[in-house]
Amino acid sequence: MSSQANHLMPTVVVGMSGGVDSSVAAAILAGQGYPVIGVMLRLWSEPGAEDSNRCCTPDAMSIARRVCAKLDISFYAIDAQEVFYQEIVEFFLSEYKKGRTPNPCIRCNNLIRWGILLKVAGDMGAEYLATGHYARIIKTENGLFELYKGLDPEKDQSYVLSGLKQSQISKTLLPLGELTKSQVREIAKQLGLASAKRPESQDLCFLGGGDYRDFLRRNTPDLEQPGRIMDQRGNILGDHNGLSNYTIGQRKGLRIAYSEPLYVIRIDTALNTLFVGTLSELGSQIMYVGEMNWIPDRYPATKFRSEVKIRYRSQLFPGMVEVIDPFRIRVIFDHPLRDITPGQIACLFDNDRVLGSGVILGSASEEVK
Repeated sequence: MSSQANHLMPTVVVGMSGGVDSSVAAAILAGQGYPVIGVMLRLWSEPGAEDSNRCCTPDAMSIARRVCAKLDISFYAIDAQEVFYQEIVEFFLSEYKKGRTPNPCIRCNNLIRWGILLKVAGDMGAEYLATGHYARIIKTENGLFELYKGLDPEKDQSYVLSGLKQSQISKTLLPLGELTKSQVREIAKQLGLASAKRPESQDLCFLGGGDYRDFLRRNTPDLEQPGRIMDQRGNILGDHNGLSNYTIGQRKGLRIAYSEPLYVIRIDTALNTLFVGTLSELGSQIMYVGEMNWIPDRYPATKFRSEVKIRYRSQLFPGMVEVIDPFRIRVIFDHPLRDITPGQIACLFDNDRVLGSGVILGSASEEVK
């Protein structure tokens, strides 16, 4: 492409991680003639574990630099450790202290990746931010931007982008949305990118490959205090060894002799008590969701059917959505669900289109405020 044509294309900042996905996203955009700038965020790690944060280890940064050099694009590293700790790590810990199970990755996308990188893009004179997420953005006839699933069902990441606002989505490019993972790796191999064979990790980046329970033990010792295990009627059935060791729907590790299997129903940090019940007591057809973010900036109707994902790796569950107010909804599922977990994100879909998402407050079997 001529330098004149390249000059006419808008500049794009690509969020780099040292992984194959962001590397290929940068390569595709550069190949299409966009002026591309690679930017990596340095995120917080526990002292002594700086080499373990999968998003920004020295090795990952080295690979990202080599990829950008190979593509003949600029590379910058931005220190975001302090804001990451305040907005993501402290949030993660505080949610567990409330007895909730958070999804820090979605919050990180909203506040850190898009929050910081869009500002960096503007400061650098770039018009767009691009990432290696597997999802699609489509502009409608009325000028709004819709979020859709990626075409690779095994890699679709629209769920983790469902908290983005119109102002963020309108400035975002997702070059991998119509590709499969195998195609992306093949592109990286053909281009000779250093990240072509880099393995993936599904762990939270700041855990450094460790177990989140170990992280909680080190950082929330108050959740390690032994306490009571009670049934739904207030009967004491046994003792737990620290609330951080349990999550909603958990069956193993309760160490209670009972006539039928018991599951964690509710975690009450104020009482330091674990409430358990039978499988029939665990299931619920009703879920309440708050802090709703509607992708088109408003809900489609006050009552509508949708397919709902209640965590990143869960399947889609059909149900009726009732809008309580712009920020709260009630979902009545077609069938009871076992693992409605407060703090997790519920994402609403209309076929491949993302309608919005919010934080799960609880089920009808709980006292939801």
